[in-house]
Amino acid sequence: MLPEALMALAAAGGAAVVQAAGSDAWEGLRNRLARWFGRGDAERERGELERLERSAEELAAADAESAGRIRARQEAVWQTRIETLLEDLADDEQRAQAAGQLRQLLEQTVPQAGGGGGTVSGNTFEGPTAVQTGSHNRQDVRFGSRHDPS
Repeated sequence: MLPEALMALAAAGGAAVVQAAGSDAWEGLRNRLARWFGRGDAERERGELERLERSAEELAAADAESAGRIRARQEAVWQTRIETLLEDLADDEQRAQAAGQLRQLLEQTVPQAGGGGGTVSGNTFEGPTAVQTGSHNRQDVRFGSRHDPS
């Protein structure tokens, strides 16, 4: 089983695939991620390009009713594929190197939110929800009634 940090990285990779599909970032992410999965094997890289394209097509074809379900499924598919690749590497050194490459790939492809905030789209919220975007920011969440002793 992977350490929590690598599982979180795999989850970020799955989310990046879904977020980038159909956007200007898609070509870059698709090509870099296929190369990362290929690990120097051109045939494996081509196979990953085909899988990524099928995912993008499925996401693009989703209607409003099924979009959330399809997005969640595609995120899970790519998270699992990333976790499997990391688990299958021979040792911790190779795993750390692959994780570093994936982290860099995601940083290059998925723009980090600046001081102006970020964007949240394509989500469905049911009930109280807290959303945090950007990096290195702070969020204080309090639920219940406010008690002001003054």
